[in-house]
Amino acid sequence: MAGIYIHIPFCKQACFYCDFHFSTSLKKKDELITCLIKEIEIRKEELNNSIIETIYFGGGTPSLLSTNEIKILVDAVYKNHTVVAFPEITLEANPDDLSKEKIIELSESPVNRLSIGVQSFFEQDLKLMNRAHNSKEAKESLSLAIRHFDNISVDLIYGIPDCTNEQWRENIQTALSFGVPHISSYALTVEPKTALASFIKKGIIKNVDDEKSQEQFLILIDELEKAGFLHYETSSFGKEGFFSKNNSSYWLGKSYLGIGPSAHSFDGKQRSWNVRNNTTYIKVIQQNKLPIERETLSNTDRYNEYIMTGLRTIWGVSLEKINRDFGHKYVTYLEIQSKKHIEQELLYIENGILITTKKGKFLSDGIASDLFMINLA
Repeated sequence: MAGIYIHIPFCKQACFYCDFHFSTSLKKKDELITCLIKEIEIRKEELNNSIIETIYFGGGTPSLLSTNEIKILVDAVYKNHTVVAFPEITLEANPDDLSKEKIIELSESPVNRLSIGVQSFFEQDLKLMNRAHNSKEAKESLSLAIRHFDNISVDLIYGIPDCTNEQWRENIQTALSFGVPHISSYALTVEPKTALASFIKKGIIKNVDDEKSQEQFLILIDELEKAGFLHYETSSFGKEGFFSKNNSSYWLGKSYLGIGPSAHSFDGKQRSWNVRNNTTYIKVIQQNKLPIERETLSNTDRYNEYIMTGLRTIWGVSLEKINRDFGHKYVTYLEIQSKKHIEQELLYIENGILITTKKGKFLSDGIASDLFMINLA
């Protein structure tokens, strides 16, 4: 089984914290959609006839596309790949795009899962991040969407300057009040070269407080566990039967094909990525070529990736798998490196699986980097 990710590199406006690839000009939208279809055709053999189980529209803001444009892209996937009978087809959407008419249209399209970028229900937070929607639109979009879609995910951001723990709890409870079965939540991160980084440097916006972010992460875990959600990946919480198949495939190391400018792909042994420039992407694709770079992963690279992804999930890191796929010396190294984290109650081993504790989940990326193999070929 494999997945296809389609990157839609357009937004109405730039969120201050975002470092994903996008353009606020829609002038090249028609050309780009034609090139997305062509790239799907050119790369149809790359997944070695794997059956497609997920199609994911990310961005950018995919909900800027018309329902017909989305359908055309889904049809291109079906034309060039074998797709399971009931694939998960996710569309990332912003609340301000989700009018009643748009939601009804989408519910009648191949899309069967919405990932709605709410981020916060407080106006002060939305203005600080320069989101295109307001709190009223966020609530109205969820109220409408839940009537037409069973499978909805809400994105929330924690660690926002001046957002108190009480307000954060209210954000979580507001999302839960709509009955959504999945929540993805991320710490506000200050990425280099973003507007947020510039504003913090100039003192216009307060810097992110890592201690407060960790507090709010633990609040998130507690509140969602009480509501019956399973914390299956560091940033992902779902009711039983509503885990994101797309996200789970990524964390479990399955193959996926990334279509569009800046999109990444992985086939188990090789990683590749497209150019982060719409004009260049279009020009190269129109020549029936690929604007792509590729990297073949060494055993050590694949071990490190497995550590990074495995520690973020409830499935953990299997010592048996490491021994089978990489050899006993990797197991020995991992046992030595993980010892101090086990003593600090950040990791534990159960039935041969290395897993992060509740205390360790917020620190999982840092813990993983400490377990990476650096010098072994």
